[in-house]
Amino acid sequence: MRFTTAAGRYGVRAMYDLAVCFGEGPIAGKDIARRQSISLPYLDQLMSRLRRGGLVKSVRGPQGGYLLARNPARIRVGDIVRAVEGPIQFSYCLEDASAARMCARADSCVSRILIKKLNASIVAALDRTSLRDLCKETKALSCPERRRSARPRGRRPKSGARRRVRK
Repeated sequence: MRFTTAAGRYGVRAMYDLAVCFGEGPIAGKDIARRQSISLPYLDQLMSRLRRGGLVKSVRGPQGGYLLARNPARIRVGDIVRAVEGPIQFSYCLEDASAARMCARADSCVSRILIKKLNASIVAALDRTSLRDLCKETKALSCPERRRSARPRGRRPKSGARRRVRK
């Protein structure tokens, strides 16, 4: 996996959206797609991978949607990336089979030593960062992405009720 791919980034964004709405019930895919600027068909593909990875649950029906399979504090960004992309590797030269095919110097490459260290640091950072951590950080930044579900809250006005309009 190269974290620069759309699947990794979009997977994290979709899971972040579910974490922000954690405890509110299933969130419609169209709402996640709209808030995170991801096409709905692509989001469905990502959610399928995340469901197979045990990170999300899906609920069918008119009030259906997606929800996290665990508390956001127990889901690591590394888990998300692995579910949608596979093993986390900073560079293709770290794949044992392809390294030999791509580079004749793979076994004695100085750059590969550095890339291995970078990869280990990236994996460690992804594995120690939870969805809850991301929610806390974006809340502190007052991130405009951090919007609740589009579902109405509280009581709805009666059909004949008049609304106050501020001018």
